[in-house]
Parts: sequence; C-alpha cells; structure tokens
Amino acid sequence: MMLSAYEWEAIYLSLKVSSVAVMFSLPLGILMAWVLVRCNFPGKTLLDSIIHLPLVLPPVVVGYLLLISMGRRGFIGEWLYNWFGFSFTFSWRGAALASAVVAFPLMVRAIRLALEAVDRKLEQAARTLGATPLRVFFTITIPLSLPGIIVGTVLAFARSLGEFGATITFVSNIPGETQTIPLAMYTLIETPGAEVDAARLCIIAIVLALISLLISEWLTRWGKKRLGVA
Repeated sequence: MMLSAYEWEAIYLSLKVSSVAVMFSLPLGILMAWVLVRCNFPGKTLLDSIIHLPLVLPPVVVGYLLLISMGRRGFIGEWLYNWFGFSFTFSWRGAALASAVVAFPLMVRAIRLALEAVDRKLEQAARTLGATPLRVFFTITIPLSLPGIIVGTVLAFARSLGEFGATITFVSNIPGETQTIPLAMYTLIETPGAEVDAARLCIIAIVLALISLLISEWLTRWGKKRLGVA
C-alpha cells in the first residue's frame, strides 16, 4: 500500500502531536491524580468535575473554550504572545494542546485508580524509617502505580491520535501544520474521487489504535510482573 506525501505528512503530524500532548500532560496528570486520591480540601469535587469535563462536553465546545482563552486574542494567549512571542493559534502546538486537554481525563482516571490501589501502609512504613515524603513518592508510590501510569499514558496517546472536533475548532485544518489523520480524512471525504485515500487513512488510524492498545496491554503485564503482581 503506497502512501502519498499528503498521507505521510498527516501520519507524521499525528504522531508528533500525540507524543507532545502526552509528554507534557503526564506530569500534571500524575499530580492531579495524586491530589484527588491523597488530599481532602474544599472544592475537591469541583476540581474532579472540571478535570473530567472534556469527557462529557462536545469537542467543539472544548475547542471554542481554547480559542477564547489560548488564542492570539484570548485572555491567556494574548499575554503569552505579547510577552514571549508564543502562540498556539494555527500551529501544531495548538493541536497538541487540544489533544492534551481532551485526553487528560482518561490519563488522570487510569492513574487515579492505580494510586488508590497502592497500600498506604507501605508508604507509612517508609516514612517511619526516615524517608522524606518526596522520596516515598518516587521510590514507592510511583513504582507501585506504574501499570496504571502506563495505561493512562497509552490511552491518552490513542485518544490524541483520534482528536478532531477540538482541534479543527481551535487551530483549523491546515495541511502540514495542524492537519492530523482525522482532519486529513475529513478533507478527503469532502473531496470527490478521494474515497480510496480516505479509506487508507481509516485503516492506518485503526492499525495505530490497535498497536497502542496492544503495547498498553504488554507494558501493563510487564509492569505487574516486575512488581510481582499476579
């Protein structure tokens, strides 16, 4: 199956956007999951709801909210552009931000479940032996949560690969800049005589998603085996 330069460009951009989205959202995802599991404070339920809001909002609404907040004239985006010359508008960086926002709840949810399964007695025992909270977190909590962190990362990556609505609303559909696989498929579907090309990208999207899920399953089993979990 020979792919055109147009299709390769969409595939490369999808992988790039998804990788950047996951890489930058993972530390925040771990932090938010830890806060929701380990901390009690007024407004915790509200924070939990806000984190999971992209799961229930229409993607177009998410894209619009990003546009009015992080766009060139948005209340955050304008400040970033005036002070640092940095803009998310009409660039792959904006596509990565949209993908990260939409996929973030899936990441947090998986990591949160893993953190809830960690035996807190192990953490308490380490602290009684003189370990600092930070050392306990990185040497006990994170390793024991590793399978969930892996699952959350791969799920977020797979979701980012399929992101469409928020991306096209926030950064438009620009070939070579913001046109990922779903947006390229949309363009091909709207183009007379390009049905075969659209079908090829559809197959590639399915294959990439399956590979992501298989890798997730393999890494989860590897992590459990390494931790001695049956």
